[in-house]
Amino acid sequence: MEKLQLDDFTKYKFLSNLKYSPNGEYAAFVLHRMDLEENKYLSNIWIYNANTNKYFQLTSLDEEKSFIWLDESNILFPAMRNPKDKEKLESGEEFTIYYKINIHGGEAVEAFRVPLTVIELKKIDDKNFLVTALYNHYKPDINNLEGSEKEEAIKKFKEEKDYEVLDEIPFWSNGQGFTNKKRNRLYLYNKDENKIKPITDEFTDVEFIKLNKDRSMAIIIANSFKDKAPIKNNLYLYDINKNNLENITHEDPFAYAYGDFLNNKIIFAGNNMKTYGVNENNHFYTMDLNNKKIEKITDDFDYSIWNSVGSDCRYGSSQFFKVDRGYLYFVTTEINSSYINRIDENGHIEKITTKGGSIDGFDTHNGNILFIGLKDMKLQELYTLENGKEKQITDFNEWVVKTKKLSTPERITFENEAGMTLEGWIMKPVDFDPNKKYPGILDIHGGPKTVYGEVFYHEMQYWANEGYVVFFTNPRGSDGRGNEFADIRGKYGTIDYDDLMKFTDIVLERYPFIDSTKIGVTGGSYGGFMTNWIIGHTNRFKAAVSQRSISNWISKFGTTDIGYYFVENEHGTPWNNVEKLWFHSPIKYADKAKTPTLFIHSEEDYRCWLPEGLQMFTALKYHGVDARLCMFRGENHELSRSGKPKHRIRRLKEMTNWFDKYLK
Repeated sequence: MEKLQLDDFTKYKFLSNLKYSPNGEYAAFVLHRMDLEENKYLSNIWIYNANTNKYFQLTSLDEEKSFIWLDESNILFPAMRNPKDKEKLESGEEFTIYYKINIHGGEAVEAFRVPLTVIELKKIDDKNFLVTALYNHYKPDINNLEGSEKEEAIKKFKEEKDYEVLDEIPFWSNGQGFTNKKRNRLYLYNKDENKIKPITDEFTDVEFIKLNKDRSMAIIIANSFKDKAPIKNNLYLYDINKNNLENITHEDPFAYAYGDFLNNKIIFAGNNMKTYGVNENNHFYTMDLNNKKIEKITDDFDYSIWNSVGSDCRYGSSQFFKVDRGYLYFVTTEINSSYINRIDENGHIEKITTKGGSIDGFDTHNGNILFIGLKDMKLQELYTLENGKEKQITDFNEWVVKTKKLSTPERITFENEAGMTLEGWIMKPVDFDPNKKYPGILDIHGGPKTVYGEVFYHEMQYWANEGYVVFFTNPRGSDGRGNEFADIRGKYGTIDYDDLMKFTDIVLERYPFIDSTKIGVTGGSYGGFMTNWIIGHTNRFKAAVSQRSISNWISKFGTTDIGYYFVENEHGTPWNNVEKLWFHSPIKYADKAKTPTLFIHSEEDYRCWLPEGLQMFTALKYHGVDARLCMFRGENHELSRSGKPKHRIRRLKEMTNWFDKYLK
């Protein structure tokens, strides 16, 4: 066995977008890998044969990130092959080219071109599709112009790239850039006639669409606004044959998270945010399609219906809901793991998977379940569920556990000051020697409503291979234990800080091989906030790395994509609660900081914008504390998870070098 290297993550494979074929005999998924030389990710569609348990690569263009099944044998996917087409896009024309490929052999052939920048496409029949596409209120439709008019429009489009005009909030979004007056708009598209027909208006942003079984109706979740996006959305029912869009929102305000057709009803999930704010756990409801009668079918349900188990070893998106044989299958995060469950129209919930770890996406067909999982301290693989037992199908990343030295997290339970039993983990260095003293790193998750679990985390494994003890916990504010546990509105830096410091005390007390004079701390997003908070409230840590952090709740309110509503939800606004916002801002205590701190930020991180790190960095420098800021161009809030390969290498090098400097 050999040591895990810093850049080994560039050889990992990542799975996403798992979908059964219509007859369930096959499934397709996307496999992602890194091209270090080109500094990018390569993506291809793979096929799994459910009858033989064999799998093979289907496409080879290296850019196939999404697809739909056209029928039992054919797949449709967007791609861009011709350089001239790329030039047209750069000049301002809009279109998306779809290719069709047969899973049993043959080359991919161009099927049609949608004259829109497509976000999502769903098949109605052989000719018609529902399309969600990007719409820009201020951009002229260059596609329908010719001659001098087209040339003038292209010239103006290029000139306008030098300007950004803002007249609404949010005006940008992490990972998307400036979004002012841009919407995901819903259209009907006929491929034979190459015609598009708008369904929603130009100010409605479509978040979700779902077709019923016979593809005659669709559920739509959307948010309409002109000046300020409200923290709610609406539920619509679209009759495709009648071209009728009906608003069936049952409560205002309400945040709809998901909707689908179940028997003769609509089943949907959401909450009214009245008790625990924007992070409140969702409930399930049904709506009778005939009389629109609403019934809440989960009264005592208190788990999040998504996977919030953290890892830096994922890429791509996957589905987490599916209606099959009279049930809605969905994912929950519970304590430190995520699971597949199913619910019927009466609200009866049954847990389908029971083994810990992470469900990173799934699909089901006639009760057969396939899922992408992080299990048994392994990287992502494809699994089936047979008679309640999980069976690993693929071995894309098996080489890691077979050839590399890894550290298995050891679970710790402890009681916090409030008398609650919490859990955490410690990872000993590989080749551990109980007679040696080791430096340690406290790692703090983001969110705050996410969780750490017993899954593969590259940076932690690497530090364990470099001779560090890594320890981490789920303090109050974390997911997996209900609304009350997760609710730290107005308490940031208080009860959560107490839990983290208590955990650190317990770790140092129980594991004397950790050198208490050589402890570091790091975290990203909320973990970056907490790192900034910690260095202003204690000098026990000898080095800190603050990533994509928050330092000033007052400035965050008016600058980040979620600032105007998230800050208000967590603390209030600068006009009604400025003292409280300042009290919970780490920058307030920066003059007390003595800990050498490295700041990691991305130039296009509009979630925790660069000025948050700059303020804290400047404050430390002003007060004579050793500080360094490393800013990554072309990256956003997802740098550590989906940033360019070379940037991810540089990030981990910067962090490790900083800890080595002060802890070794």
